[in-house]
Amino acid sequence: MITASGTRRVPDRRADVWAALAVLHPYCAVCDVTYVVDGPTRKGTTFVCAPGEGARPGAGAPKGTIVEWTPARVVETRLELTPETWTTRIELADAGKGGAEGTDVTITVTHEPVGGSRLVRLVQRGAITRLVQRTVDSELAKLPEHLAQARLTGDA
Repeated sequence: MITASGTRRVPDRRADVWAALAVLHPYCAVCDVTYVVDGPTRKGTTFVCAPGEGARPGAGAPKGTIVEWTPARVVETRLELTPETWTTRIELADAGKGGAEGTDVTITVTHEPVGGSRLVRLVQRGAITRLVQRTVDSELAKLPEHLAQARLTGDA
């Protein structure tokens, strides 16, 4: 299992950041991903996703589950792919006294191989470590776009 984490401060209120990041909308233009969510968004909710707007996730589409849901504080999802599982945890904390300085967003991504050879995992470890860190860095870099999208749709 390989884990990477990073934090970025944004000037927005925690409630607005939560609305921009934690609520699964049918389509995310920033990520260019369509989500099909099974029921209300909360712990235990399942979803499937596919690249592109209006895409219809097929039988092999990645399946996800919300494994932790503490509104305005923490959301953690697990995405099951055939050879691996990806877990993404988003933690929000007020920055400064009472959130006067915005919100600190911490993103933690974990990659866990499913099956396969230990030798192959050992050989791939360096590349996977770099991929997981790049994923965290990319997600943190997209925060302003997610917040802008939420403001446009009236979610923030």
